[in-house]
Amino acid sequence: MSTMNVLGTELVPCSYDPLTGYFRDGCCNTDESDLGSHLVCVKVTSDFLAFSTAKGNDLVTPRPEYRFAGLKPGDRWCLCANRWREALEAGFAPPVVLESTHLRALEFVTRAQLEKHRFHSALH
Repeated sequence: MSTMNVLGTELVPCSYDPLTGYFRDGCCNTDESDLGSHLVCVKVTSDFLAFSTAKGNDLVTPRPEYRFAGLKPGDRWCLCANRWREALEAGFAPPVVLESTHLRALEFVTRAQLEKHRFHSALH
């Protein structure tokens, strides 16, 4: 059985560069060991990165010991669902790639909230 996204279709990869996902497989896949629920594929913005750092989650500074080069605006990343909701409530929610956002994200936020912040690529 394939993993589903919030649109009810097959989950598509979020990013291979930088390599994202709880399993570092490029997708916002999850299982019971993913306590952070890394479910929401976002395109990070400078405002969001500053917000996240201010909340104690520095996603900018490289951490070579974790094979993490640090994020820059425009990168796609599997974000914890609660962090996205927190950013939403504070007015800093980054755009969401719905096709790459795991169905379980709907346990934390509504589809309408995600769709309001949908990332529209130039290809669509």
